[in-house]
Amino acid sequence: MLGQRFATRINSFASDAGSYWPDLSGKPSLAQMIARAATVDGLTELDLNYPDHVAEKPRDVANMVGDNGLSVSGLAMRYYTNPAFKRGAFTNPDRAVRREAIDLTKRGIDAAREMGAPMMTLWLGQDGFDYGFQCDYQALWADEIEGIAEVAAHDPDCQISIEYKPNEPRSYSLLPDAATTLMAIEEVGAPNLGVTIDFAHSLYANEQPALSASHIMRRSKLLGMHLNDGYAKRDDGLMVAAVHVQATLELLREVKRGGYDGAIYFDTFPDASGLDPVAECAANIRTVRRMLQAVDLIESNNRLGEALAAQDPVVGTEIAQLALRDEVLA
Repeated sequence: MLGQRFATRINSFASDAGSYWPDLSGKPSLAQMIARAATVDGLTELDLNYPDHVAEKPRDVANMVGDNGLSVSGLAMRYYTNPAFKRGAFTNPDRAVRREAIDLTKRGIDAAREMGAPMMTLWLGQDGFDYGFQCDYQALWADEIEGIAEVAAHDPDCQISIEYKPNEPRSYSLLPDAATTLMAIEEVGAPNLGVTIDFAHSLYANEQPALSASHIMRRSKLLGMHLNDGYAKRDDGLMVAAVHVQATLELLREVKRGGYDGAIYFDTFPDASGLDPVAECAANIRTVRRMLQAVDLIESNNRLGEALAAQDPVVGTEIAQLALRDEVLA
């Protein structure tokens, strides 16, 4: 049931470290951040990065998370270990570097499975370009497809979810939006492939997040949902519904109607502003719970369905606004 599972970004819990660990010198350890995250009311799971958080002994890390009353919902690949990855992971011009990135991803999948985690998220942010006349687009695409296909085939029982993003760190990402990502997934054809939608990424890809989620669920599988907010110009990582209340509500309604019941993951950056990450994460959970109650209220009668069928935004918008106030349109 949607709204029963909440996960978050573990690096957030290094934020405002001095107030939580007055005697701490340096950065908090992974164990300290996990223990702090476990104090968030309603949090059930953590996503961890590979290899950053799980370079060795994956089972020990999983036990550490479990001992704090949480579970590992999945791992997310990060391609920072080799400076050469700046020019691409699966699309690097050097075949040896491409092989290194693919093999690193396979080890990450093995680590996820050893931890009992069902999913690996691929954010291929280094795969792209910065200049016109920098690359052969057809060759770049072929390398990307080949890399995704190989890692998906490595363990067919592990879900591989592609998280798209328009840019950063590259000026242009090769997988910048939902449509292009779905095209890649269709070309690969692996049954364990799907998509993670990140609300802020979708906004500054100039998408309507609910529409993109609808496309994903129609053409592939929605395997992950990252909630946050921003001003649609970059990956701001603001609290859920801090800016785009209506769009967040519409996304939640769409994915619930589509049967998504996975974890809702908060990809927010309290550390960017020095916020208390425990308070920030707990606020995100409360916000989503209120919004899901509003979705239930909306669905309790057919007024919105009638408004949508008539393409009437006057009535539709008012229904959404009233539902957030726990009211219904008379």
